[in-house]
Amino acid sequence: MRVRTHVRRTRVLGAVTAGGALLALSGCGAADMTKQASPYANAAGARTVTLSVQSWVGAQADVAVAEYLLKNELGYRVDKVQIDEVPAWDALSQGRVDAIMEDWGHPEQEQRYVKEKKTIVSGGDVGVTGHIGWYVPTYFAKKHPDVTDWKNLNKYADQFRTSESGDKGQLMDGSPSYVTNDKALVKNLGLDYEVVFAGSEAAQITQIEQFAKQRKPFLTYWYKPQWLFEKVPMTEVKLPEYKEGCDADPAKIKCAYPHTPLQKYFNADFAKKGGDAAKFLKNFKWSEEDQNEVSLMIADQKMSPDAAAKKWVEKNEAKWRAWIPE
Repeated sequence: MRVRTHVRRTRVLGAVTAGGALLALSGCGAADMTKQASPYANAAGARTVTLSVQSWVGAQADVAVAEYLLKNELGYRVDKVQIDEVPAWDALSQGRVDAIMEDWGHPEQEQRYVKEKKTIVSGGDVGVTGHIGWYVPTYFAKKHPDVTDWKNLNKYADQFRTSESGDKGQLMDGSPSYVTNDKALVKNLGLDYEVVFAGSEAAQITQIEQFAKQRKPFLTYWYKPQWLFEKVPMTEVKLPEYKEGCDADPAKIKCAYPHTPLQKYFNADFAKKGGDAAKFLKNFKWSEEDQNEVSLMIADQKMSPDAAAKKWVEKNEAKWRAWIPE
C-alpha cells in the first residue's frame, strides 16, 4: 500500500472500486503501462498529458478532476493509464507517463529516480494526508471501548473469528498484492489473529458493508482518506506509537503506520517543458473533504469519473480557478 517510510502498500486494487468505470478511463482505455507505452506521453509539441491512475478511488478522484480541467479549461488531450505503484515510477522515469497524482511514499524509488538519476521531480503536495491503520466498527467500539487499545485485542479474538480465520480472530486485509505490515505486526505483537485477504479494495468494501448491515464485529486494515467512513463509521485501534525508523526492518515492526502527506511526482522533462499543463498540475491541491466528495460520487453513487469531476468543478470554481496558470 501506500506508506511513507520504508514500507509501502502496492495497491493493485480492482477498478471495480469505482463501479468498473476506471476500466474505460478514456477513449483509449486504461492501458497497462508495464507492457505498452502510451504513444502520447512526452511527445514533443503535443498538447497531451499522460497521467498514471492508481487503482484506489481517492487517486482516481484526483485524476478525474485534473483531467476535466486540463481538457475543458486548458485545451489538452488527457491520456490515462492504470498502473501499479512501483511500475508507475519506472514508467514516469522513462517518460511513458508524465505525472503521478497521488503517491503514498516510495523511498527506494525516490532515492533512485529523484536524487540519483534526477529523471523525476517532486510535483508538490496533493493537500491530503494519508494514514493506514486497523479499525473496528464504531458501534462495536462504543460497546467495548477497550478494544481500541491493541493490548486488548486478544480479549476479543473469538468475536472476530470467521470461517476463513479458523480458531483465530480475523484481521481483514484487501489484496494479497498489498505490501503491508500486518502479518509482521500480528506476529511481533503476539496477537491471536490471522490476516485474511478479501481479494481487492472493492471486495473489502463489500465485506465491511455486509458486516455493518448485520451489526457484526470486525477488525480490518483500512486507511484515510476514504469515502467509506461516511457510510460505515469506524474507530481506529491504537497500535504502538509510530516513531521515525520503527519500520526500518519489515520483519521486526511493532509500531503503527505513519501519517503521510500525499505527493505528486512528474517526469523531469515534462516538469520543464510541459507548459501550462505542468504548471496546472503543480498548482493542483485540494482537501480531504474535496477528495472524499468526488470519491463518494464515483465509488458509491456509481457516477463516471468525468461526471463526478464535472459536478465538483461546477460547485467549486473559487478553489480550482487558482490552479489555472495565468
